[in-house]
Amino acid sequence: MAKTNNRGQLRGRRVDLAVLAEIQTLLGALPRRRDRLIEYLHRIQDHYGHISSASMVALAHELKLAMTEIYEVATFYHHFDVLGDDDTPPPALTVRVCESVTCAMFGAEALIKDLEGTGDRNYRIQRVPCVGRCHAAPVAVVGQHPVEQATAESVTRQIEGGDHAPEALRPLTLDDYRKGGGYAVWQSCLAGTRTRDEVIKTLQDSKLRGLGGAGFPAGAKWSILRQQAAPRLLAVNIDEGEPGTFKDRHYLERDPHRFLEGMLIAAWAVEAEACYIYLRDEYAACRLLLETELTRLRVSALGPLPSIELRRGAGAYICGEESAMIESIEGKRGMPRLRPPYVAQVGLFGRPTLEHNMETLYWVRNILEHGAAWFTAHGRRERVGLRSFSVSGRVTRPGVHLAPAGVSVRELIDEYCGGMLPGHELYGYFPGGASGGILPASLADLPLDFDTLQAHGCFIGSAAIIVLSQHDTARDAALNAMRFFEHESCGQCTPCRVGTAKAARLMAQPRWDVPLLLELARAMEDASICGLGQAAPNPLRSAMRYFPQEFV
Repeated sequence: MAKTNNRGQLRGRRVDLAVLAEIQTLLGALPRRRDRLIEYLHRIQDHYGHISSASMVALAHELKLAMTEIYEVATFYHHFDVLGDDDTPPPALTVRVCESVTCAMFGAEALIKDLEGTGDRNYRIQRVPCVGRCHAAPVAVVGQHPVEQATAESVTRQIEGGDHAPEALRPLTLDDYRKGGGYAVWQSCLAGTRTRDEVIKTLQDSKLRGLGGAGFPAGAKWSILRQQAAPRLLAVNIDEGEPGTFKDRHYLERDPHRFLEGMLIAAWAVEAEACYIYLRDEYAACRLLLETELTRLRVSALGPLPSIELRRGAGAYICGEESAMIESIEGKRGMPRLRPPYVAQVGLFGRPTLEHNMETLYWVRNILEHGAAWFTAHGRRERVGLRSFSVSGRVTRPGVHLAPAGVSVRELIDEYCGGMLPGHELYGYFPGGASGGILPASLADLPLDFDTLQAHGCFIGSAAIIVLSQHDTARDAALNAMRFFEHESCGQCTPCRVGTAKAARLMAQPRWDVPLLLELARAMEDASICGLGQAAPNPLRSAMRYFPQEFV
């Protein structure tokens, strides 16, 4: 590692052999691959509670990489505590409190202040963006254990109880899933009962679209991949970091094999030789669940499996963008790529890659089993299919609700969510999470689906519905969203990096400088590289357009 200068003296950092031995033990028999860098950083973070300079030097030596490559990746992700030589390690326990839109509505700030005022502490409190449990706001995570509808008392009990591990999940087991016909569709594909062309045609006829937010037709995506040169890969995006979104976690915790079967069918259809599952780090229980179920699947002898790797995110919302996710899977900073070329052409490791949201694959088995007409039979207002809505905010029954595409937010609240909370009236709503904009109650009868909200300056995205009442303000909600985007900007492009920060400062003022904010919004939308910066202005524009009474 250490090289010499022209005088023959050592330069650079020397490897501490004792630390190197510890790192080698932590990595064990794992392959020393560059693309697994983030996985190795997680091992160091989990073991020590931080990542020291000496550990990074040893890891760089072990992977035969420059120290700068390790450092730039480790410091990019929020969940790595990178220490300088003179820095004090953080406490062994971290309590993360979500302060995104829904949790803020339900008292996150008061919860944080109560926890900070508990006197001497042997733990630290961190303000964090959405942790994917908006239905149970406010939420704190003690170590890796979530505390829903958290109070200072319940969080303190969790801390003192010493249970900081992920929660125990009880999903549908592999045996139970098979008793219900699980993996029969995949096996029929392997046996030749179904052809690849037939499967893709059924998917196209079902009009299933990508359910991560972009809404690209799934069947068309599979068809495009088959036209690309082999070898091909498949990447699954379960990095749902959009404030208000938690549907993927909901399905994973209950029926993981339905998603896994859809993934295997997709890999078979496009002849992908390997599958990479990218799971957000906040879903620790889901990670343990998937590790267990993948092991069971491998030993089940149900059929030949492609290579399947489960990759762990590290706290970066930007990695929900498909090209940033691919960069992260390759062990790099999650920086979005310029396009073209597109991921379907040049994706993971430079190979054509089929990229899908987890929920899209979750529906594949059902559609092939029951036929395209079964899926298209659902829908309202000339929209087709089913949508999983993550509903949070001022409703009686928040949670994931499966409803027809084209349902309105008023119908969703009344028919699926048990109405508004007592003492609350519908005032406005986010139709697509923090980036989807904000609509007023007067537009509560619009159909919720792809391509129906753009005329109103909003979009449905991943169908994350945050319901506001007369006790909330669009102004506060928009500011919360903008602060989230400022925190999560990857920093690659100036319009997003500087624009989100400038907008947040302007929006925090008693009076908004409307002309300047609109000019800033236009620059961010026109010049940002990816969807984060392009969509970040939606909430502020919506607040000014639909809630003018708040700016008098």
